[in-house]
Amino acid sequence: MFVLLLAGCAGRPPERVVGTPVGKLSPRQVLLEDTAPKVELRMVPPEVYMRTYLQLFGGLSPIETQKKARGSDGNNLFDTWDDYVSSLGFPDYRLDVPRQTQTNALMVASFERLGIALCDRAVEHDLEGLGGKRGNTVAANDRVVFAFDAATTPMDEAQFVKRFDVLHRTFLGYPVGVAPQERTKRYFALYQDIVANHGKALPKSKFTPEQAGWAAICYGLVRHPEFHLY
Repeated sequence: MFVLLLAGCAGRPPERVVGTPVGKLSPRQVLLEDTAPKVELRMVPPEVYMRTYLQLFGGLSPIETQKKARGSDGNNLFDTWDDYVSSLGFPDYRLDVPRQTQTNALMVASFERLGIALCDRAVEHDLEGLGGKRGNTVAANDRVVFAFDAATTPMDEAQFVKRFDVLHRTFLGYPVGVAPQERTKRYFALYQDIVANHGKALPKSKFTPEQAGWAAICYGLVRHPEFHLY
């Protein structure tokens, strides 16, 4: 019986799937995509912001991040977490302040201040010496935010895009190549404008023109709606 079964199976012609050229396929039905927003844009929870910034500062603890953001130059970029607990949306049980359930302007301003502190401290660390006589002296593997080879010579748009893509992925989470086309041009124009006019600014900045240019790019990304909303 088993031999007969095998013989019967062997006698069947081989089954083949005949491919059909795509050009010969005609659409049977066209579906419309509903792109209308169903839920309003919202800010992510404060805990997510905190974890993001702690990671951007180099995976530090909150106290270490506070110390790094404050710095030692006395320019008051950042105060202490105690000054921002309620404004960031966290509950403060010492003062019987409940968790804030809605975004407000003070909350946005507080995170913006933390973002500016991050950008300035990252420029000081990652781009140390950029634009100076010695050039950038920090190894690429030791950079936290500006993890690219920062050029001191005037860059064209193609050279800028390679470096801007690193920051775009860091803050917005996806390649700049899939972002709106005008975004790169706007940021490149911002960088060029800052570098060209940096020496004219008063009071005199501690940053070189190149450092100030990248700091401005960082400011723009930490203020970008896609960094705050989902």
